[in-house]
Amino acid sequence: MSRTLTSKNLVLNREETFFIVGKKLLTKSDNLCINCVKPLSAKNEKIKKGLMQQHTEENVEQQIAELTAQVEALTASAGVTNTNFAEAYYYLSIPLMLIIHAGFLAYEMGASRAKNVLSSGVKNILAFAFMIPTFYFFGWWVYWGFPTGLTLSEGPMGISGAAYASSIAWGWGDSAAFMGPNITDQASGVFFGAFAMFAATTASIMSGAVIERIQTVGFVILAIVLGSFAWVVAAAWGWHADGWLVTQWGVHDFGAAGLVHAVAGFFALGVLMHLGPRIGKFNADGSANHIAGHNMPLTITGLMLIIVGFWGFLMACVIIPGEAWSWFADKQSTIYGTPITLSSLAFNILMAIAGGIIGAWIWTKDPFWMMSGALAGIISTASGLDIYYPALAFIIAVSAGVILKPAATWLENRGIDDAVGAVTVHGTIGLYGVIMLGVFGWGYPALAIENAPVITLYGQIVGAVVFFLLGFVPGYVCAYILKALGMLRVPAAVEEAGLDTVKVPAQGYPEGIAPSGPASS
Repeated sequence: MSRTLTSKNLVLNREETFFIVGKKLLTKSDNLCINCVKPLSAKNEKIKKGLMQQHTEENVEQQIAELTAQVEALTASAGVTNTNFAEAYYYLSIPLMLIIHAGFLAYEMGASRAKNVLSSGVKNILAFAFMIPTFYFFGWWVYWGFPTGLTLSEGPMGISGAAYASSIAWGWGDSAAFMGPNITDQASGVFFGAFAMFAATTASIMSGAVIERIQTVGFVILAIVLGSFAWVVAAAWGWHADGWLVTQWGVHDFGAAGLVHAVAGFFALGVLMHLGPRIGKFNADGSANHIAGHNMPLTITGLMLIIVGFWGFLMACVIIPGEAWSWFADKQSTIYGTPITLSSLAFNILMAIAGGIIGAWIWTKDPFWMMSGALAGIISTASGLDIYYPALAFIIAVSAGVILKPAATWLENRGIDDAVGAVTVHGTIGLYGVIMLGVFGWGYPALAIENAPVITLYGQIVGAVVFFLLGFVPGYVCAYILKALGMLRVPAAVEEAGLDTVKVPAQGYPEGIAPSGPASS
């Protein structure tokens, strides 16, 4: 930057290196002796002052212009850096959430008998594969179109309704710019990817409950209804700034305990009521037999992988600041605009995992239920992970771990064969978590707007009832239709022989692991 040095009769510009004496401009080449310059006359002094003032004003203007250019450059650079960070942040959450599905794959294959191990894996793989295109073609539209309810009208934030959804969430027409390659858009693809993983998670939750007896095609249809419609409606209503459950009832469900887990769990319940139990699960007197999976270590490892993937799941629930779609320019927030930090999230997640395991261990020493307790710990606290103190998260998680196995046993005694406890772990515990936030978070703002609704127990109960219905009713109705069409359950002979022998052109263990024996009490 230019600096001007003045003396009595001398102006020195350091950048351009010239001297002004009187009206004469002297450069270095003139060999000016500064000390030899004679004092200027009064007239020349007046001229000098005018020239100095003009030159100073020019320098100030030049400095301001240079500073403005530098600020603009720094601002642009900071914006690019922040946008790249936000894009990378959500981009990395996608493979982390994909670990959830690796976990469900291992979990369900291990929980299956050897004669069904590959069919269980194929089902899980197909659930993921079909979820991506169906969520692309209509699931994403549902999230933006339905927040205000079945009217598809625009909400108060102006980011919902049929017209808005059609402008950004169709894969064709004008909105295709948001649903395809566009170097000016660094958000839509990664947001879509994160939500598509949420959708796939719901399908995987249902998948474990129905192993060893469901038709592959029937399962795929159910997975599409659940993952690309039912849970998405729940998310639009309770996980969107324009969602009517949020704006009218103050429903708050940061980590999706209700709108993902409970919806998926009770969708599975509706399916199970028509699907029926596995052959040999129940005796004539109604008592239940234990049907052991062929590989408990694989099941436990799968559960641990799900826990790992949950870090990506919850990471994707945080809104990065400083972008056009952000709530704030200077701080992270939840999807509701309420404050959160990754640091506080880390405290609570770890305490929830530990608490769930300890609670399940108190009731049963079974490693399967202990690891399921880890899931229950996270799910039971998920709604309020942005609000709870770690000690409270731990207490809630312990209580969830304690009630987990008794709740699963109660359901089994009602004649429901849930092969992996999905209805209990995700459905029952999911609703438990939503309601617990109403108890401990009462009065906390549910949404970051003026005159914001607050969290209440009755509001959370309303949300829990809605999430239950959005899961159970579609699951029950769709399973009823598929059963009537003969597309729900495999024939008894196929089930007894093993689905792998009929449905899968490969062997899970060709070198000698025999299919599991009959169920035993």
